[in-house]
Amino acid sequence: MKALVLAGGAGTRLRPFSHSTPKQLVPVAGKPVLFHVLETLARAGITETGVVVGGAAEQVRAAVGDGSRFGMDVSYLPQDAPRGLAHAVLIARAFLADDDFVMFLGDNIFADGIEEPLDRFRTGGAAAQLVVRKVADPSQCGVAEIDAEGRVTALQEKPERPRSDLAVTGVYFFTPRIHEAVRGIEPSRRGELEITDAVQWLVSRGADVRAHLCSGYWADTGTLGDLLECNKVLLEGISPDNRGTVDAASVLSGPVVVAAGARVTRSLITGPAVIGARTVVEDSDIGPFTSIGEGCRLQGAGVENSILLDQVSVQGVRRISGSIIGRAGDVRQTPDGSAVHRLLVGDDSRIDVPA
Repeated sequence: MKALVLAGGAGTRLRPFSHSTPKQLVPVAGKPVLFHVLETLARAGITETGVVVGGAAEQVRAAVGDGSRFGMDVSYLPQDAPRGLAHAVLIARAFLADDDFVMFLGDNIFADGIEEPLDRFRTGGAAAQLVVRKVADPSQCGVAEIDAEGRVTALQEKPERPRSDLAVTGVYFFTPRIHEAVRGIEPSRRGELEITDAVQWLVSRGADVRAHLCSGYWADTGTLGDLLECNKVLLEGISPDNRGTVDAASVLSGPVVVAAGARVTRSLITGPAVIGARTVVEDSDIGPFTSIGEGCRLQGAGVENSILLDQVSVQGVRRISGSIIGRAGDVRQTPDGSAVHRLLVGDDSRIDVPA
């Protein structure tokens, strides 16, 4: 079985980050979302993966490489513009050949893996299988209707009046029958080839399409809130691992990962937290659910429940919470006032906040 990973989306909900960093490469719990995706596939035994890439193709290639770090072979499939999930299947036809495959959206996280739905698909004989999850507001999702035996009877894409509370998540399992379906549909009102339309094409022609109800943690990391929540959930599963330098005046409390080359001086770090390689933390308090990237410098800082991308500098600001600071962001103290700071800072930005 092969995998098709979609990493070409524009990520408009994560701007300004996605102007310069693909949303799939924004880190949660110390590594890019896309790395979590590939590791999930590797744990499920997938060794051959095609990654659909768009305008940020070179960044994705540079980060992922040939896939050997994940124990798989990775091929890159260029998509000239975001034309829909079914279009991604269409352009991947030569790579996929006549194999069954799992399609995985590169900004989705399944903390408990995909082994259970994969095993069910392999043994169930369905032409396609969706992974669905009950949600409070299905109007923002693809929505599946199913019968008592778990067969999909109808699908809707972001309906104004949903007929079901079962959202279609970012993992799909397909046999080669999907190739006829993606050729048989027309672009939607959005001008895209929708995968829900392709699956509905199969349903309308009597194909056996099944739904697997996801009971574990699933996240579409498309917004600031989603990223922070996902970061929190994944950090809860880490184990202490100190490969850096921590002086005698510092305290690591709870599960804290300090990467090789990082240095912690006169600081308190309360886990779960991750300190990236070559990062320097001095005279600072790092609270739980914080993920700090590589090459950062924190001096006199206080940060909790936040994500700091690579090469961030925070100096003299003690109350940062619920924030994401972009690559090379610079946050420093100004001489007046006091506040809790909530920040969404674009790459190479600088923010001056009250002392």
